[in-house]
Amino acid sequence: MAKKKPIRLMVLGTGGMAHTHTEAFQKIPGVKIVAAVDTNADRLSKFQAEYDVPAGYGTLNEALMGGGFDAVANVTPDGVHYSTTMTLLNSGKHVLCEKPLATSYAHAREMADTANATGLVNMVNLTYRNVPAMQHAADMVQAGEIGEIRHFEASYLQSWLTQPAWGRWDVEDQWLWRLSSKHGSKGVLGDVGIHILDFATYVAGLPVTEVSARLKTFHKAPGDQIGPYVLDANDSCTMNIELGNGAIGSVHCSRFATGHLNDLQLRIFGTTGALDVRFINKVSSLYACTGDLTKAEWHKVRTPQVRTNYERFVAALRGEPHRGPSFERGAELQAILDAAEVSDAQKGVAITLG
Repeated sequence: MAKKKPIRLMVLGTGGMAHTHTEAFQKIPGVKIVAAVDTNADRLSKFQAEYDVPAGYGTLNEALMGGGFDAVANVTPDGVHYSTTMTLLNSGKHVLCEKPLATSYAHAREMADTANATGLVNMVNLTYRNVPAMQHAADMVQAGEIGEIRHFEASYLQSWLTQPAWGRWDVEDQWLWRLSSKHGSKGVLGDVGIHILDFATYVAGLPVTEVSARLKTFHKAPGDQIGPYVLDANDSCTMNIELGNGAIGSVHCSRFATGHLNDLQLRIFGTTGALDVRFINKVSSLYACTGDLTKAEWHKVRTPQVRTNYERFVAALRGEPHRGPSFERGAELQAILDAAEVSDAQKGVAITLG
């Protein structure tokens, strides 16, 4: 068996998701985390010790001067994805960037165009592309197994603002920044809305042509502020969406969905069948209603395991065809997020996408 090309990877930002990235990459043969960057020296030092990372830097520019790496996992907060990723692309580095790709379509578009022009491997970490049920459902739709899509309903439900399963949101920075637009957060819309939009439209295989949305921020603390964090980012979102073939559906997401820790579900209905795609309590499952539709019977569909985003990124670095999700996809989704914000500002007026 041919030896795999070695990959030297740097992790930019060493907060919570950096651990997920690092542990996933360290399981892939031939991949070595050679450097990490964080402005917080104590956090950086602990990260290096935990994962045996030899080089640590306080700034991205210092890391680029140090060199010695081929690709980067960008796990910085949303608000600096654009500036850091553009610096990396212009320095000739391949990038896997956390979602959302940027905080505006204009920036996401520039990032995608730059990545396309350079030919560098680029991916946005839409985590739920790793779910077997989602990938197999997309294959079934593409194969015509449920006919023409006519209607769908999708949800992404969390409840970390009602219980402490993942930590104390009111005292821990890793949660508080997600509630503050000043700290780069786009709220539940940018944090998990992007996931459920990808979940639904990737399976449907159709672009979004119209969005009507409402966003809601709930009172959570005296003065709606905790320390430096102004708690103004949206907590719940509902959207009505039209797809490129005229199909319509609803998408909603919330951090106040009591009874759900981290659950995604898509029900998608076609002219000759329907699918129910679930990722609930970390379990992937797919159900289909096909065949004799008069019986309205649903059966469970077996789904094969799929490569993770991390594995696909490394495979692309080693010369295999790029399977995405690319920055181009990240820009497409950002256009929907921007339209949702514009719609909410106009009390739910429908916004047409180009």
